[in-house]
Formats: sequence, structure tokens, C-alpha cells
Amino acid sequence: MTQPISRRTLLRGAGASLALPWLEAMASDAARARGPVRMAAFYMPNGVNADMWTPEGEGRKFELSPTLMPLASIKDKLTILTNLWNAASVGGDGHYVKISGWLTSTTITKTLGVDISVNGVSMDQLAARKMGRQTPISSLELATSPVSTGVDRNVGYTRVYGSHISWSGPAMPLAKEIDPALVFERLMRAGRPGSSGKAEKPLLDRVLSDARELRSGLGAADRLRMDEYLSAVRSVEERIERASDKGLANWKARVPVTEAMKPTEHKDYGDLVRLMMDMIALAFQTDSTRIATFMYGNEVSNQNFSFVDGVTGGFHEISHHQKEADKLRQYQIINRWHVEQFAYLCNKLTAMKEGESNVLDNSMMLLGGGIRDGNSHNPHNVPLVMAGLGGGRIDAGQHLVYEKDSPLANLYVSMLDAFGTPVERFADSTGSARGVLKA
Repeated sequence: MTQPISRRTLLRGAGASLALPWLEAMASDAARARGPVRMAAFYMPNGVNADMWTPEGEGRKFELSPTLMPLASIKDKLTILTNLWNAASVGGDGHYVKISGWLTSTTITKTLGVDISVNGVSMDQLAARKMGRQTPISSLELATSPVSTGVDRNVGYTRVYGSHISWSGPAMPLAKEIDPALVFERLMRAGRPGSSGKAEKPLLDRVLSDARELRSGLGAADRLRMDEYLSAVRSVEERIERASDKGLANWKARVPVTEAMKPTEHKDYGDLVRLMMDMIALAFQTDSTRIATFMYGNEVSNQNFSFVDGVTGGFHEISHHQKEADKLRQYQIINRWHVEQFAYLCNKLTAMKEGESNVLDNSMMLLGGGIRDGNSHNPHNVPLVMAGLGGGRIDAGQHLVYEKDSPLANLYVSMLDAFGTPVERFADSTGSARGVLKA
């Protein structure tokens, strides 16, 4: 058996030391055989019915709450976290500060759209910077709704903030894929390294001169929108062109992507969510990417959930329950529906074997949101549950209860460590989240 290099190995010389990046040589033979570690974040808008979310008991002696009960079959692979929050999201509006800062743990700049900034990088993109070159797609950003436009005059924020959780830079939200068929096409291209990006000059280069001429005649706000659009186009093109990256010459899909895996046409919102879950499963199973985010909806989403038994009306409206019993009941049903879709994906990943392990065991799947209660817009004790063992690094099967208002960023430090992209600090972190990582 090959002796792995310690993750804590330092390069030393001239009185200085430098931590090594994650290397495959740091993993044992057994770890290499069971597959790479994946990481995903799933965002639920509008908060939860708090009384129906938190489990009874803590540590390893806990009982799942009614909302989390769909995860019962993988209870021993869950890490439920209570009393974490993003302190930087206090103040401002009811929703936008919470969503855009969910994976950055920062405070966003209040703006109508001209100087948009989340003042940080989301933790998924921090991981992608360090690990994304190992796969054809550095990260996958999926959603069900297009980017909202305009300004929410009630609070004075651009609605763009409510449409993104993944940020590669303070003013650079990543373009979202909302069509499962297009996601599948990307995965097909990823499975054929060297076949993409060579047939023709990139789209943006061909239209850039026309875009510059058009931009010169626009007002300040429209110029910003044009810049955001062109940046998004370039971002998507660059990620597609990664399939022809010479550095991936030795990459091979762990499972071939075939036409038989192509998603069917979705008939409604429920179908769309399930198909997106299927695409994440396929992306992770094939190793086309190891990082993904998914938004069930934009923040302030009033998606109609009348297709779910017991619900009549829009999500955002119901989340403003004003403590009415019937609205609270419907609120919980919607929350549970979100968890059911998450459980569907986790069970699918469990069935995907990798040696003596499976894809869920080699993943960290975080489900949560930026506010706890949609009626009060309370950012304290945000709802969070993580599924998976992170390749053996996560000490799952626990309900971890922290001191009130402990940093959410501590969880991200732990996840980045388990993913193989450790950081000393992230935003307002004070260290790793107690109990998440195995000693």
C-alpha cells in the first residue's frame, strides 16, 4: 500500500513555510479507489416553519423533525446544524441581504443595480478556483428560474441579488442553467475532451465589436446590464471550452454519458426540480464536475405550490404566515416538499456505487437557506442539513447544537477542508465548526 503524504505537510526554507495544495498523493490507496469528493449547496428561498424543522435531542441521540423525516433512510449520513448564522446579513432588507450572502458570509452593497457587489467570493467558487481544473466543468450552477430584473422598490435593492448564490467575484454572479436539456448537452460535451471549442471562434469574440457599439449608446444602468450579460456569456463559454483543455487530456468520465440518459421534457415545476436533481447526480457520477449549486427558486419566489396536496397558493405569500395556523401548515408542507426532492437526490447518489463506497458517501450535500422564518425575516439560526460523509472526513449521524449566533462561515471552513481545499479563515469564521470533521 502506498503511504499517503500528510495534508499538513509544509514546504520549508529560508525561515518560511508554505502549505501544500491538495494532492492525490495525500489520499490513501483506498481513498483513491472510492472516488473523488464532491460538494453541493441547495438553496431554499423564503425560510421555513421553524417549529417543524429542528430535531428533538442532540448529538447522536436525536429524532428527525416532521420536515426532515423524508431523510430517515440516510439518518446516519446526516449532519444537522443548529444556531449558525451569517452575522453580516443583519439589517438591510428582508430577503436580498440573506440570499446573496449565504455562501459568502458577507454584507452586500445596497444598490439599485449600478454598483452591485457582495464584497466577497462564495465558498463554492473558492473551492472551484483550487480544484476546478481537475474536471471538464469547474462548477455547475443550476436553478429553476431566470435572473429577476428591475428593482424591488419596497426595499431599494436590485432583484439580481435575489437570483444568485454563487459568486466568482464581488460583482460577478455566475450564470445559472435553468434548462435540464442544456445541462445534459454540457455533460455530453464534457465526456468528449478535445471536441469542444475548436469548430468556430467563440460567440462573444464574433459579436464583441457590435456589442461595444451598442453599449456606447446606452445609459449607465443599461451599460451595467450589458456588461453583466456579456460577462455571463463569457463565463458559460469558458466553462464549455474547458472540455478542450489540454490539461484534461488524461481525464476520463467515471461513467459514460449516453443519449439514453437525456432528460425528458418537464411538464411543470415539480418535474423541473426532479430533472435538475438527476443532472446533478449524473454530473457527480461521471466526475464531469465536483462542485454544484442549485436554487429551488429566486428569493421572494411566489412559486405556486397548489400542485402539492394540502397547499393552495404562492410560496412567498404563504411564508408571510402572520402565525395563522393554516398558513403555517401549508408552509411546512412546502418545506417538506423541498426536503423530499433533496432526499430523492441523496438516495440516487447512494445507489451509485464506487468500489465499496458510493457517491453520497463521497459527497457533502448542503441544504439550507438564508433566513429562518419567512414572516419575521429572521437571519438567526438558519435552517441547515448536510448529507454525505465527504469521503470519510465528515463525522455524520449527528445533530450539532452550537452556541447562539455561531458563524455559518465555520461550517464552510470545515467543508472546504474536507473537500481538499483548506483555508485558514473564511469571512468571519473563528475556526472549524465543532464536531463536523472527524478527529
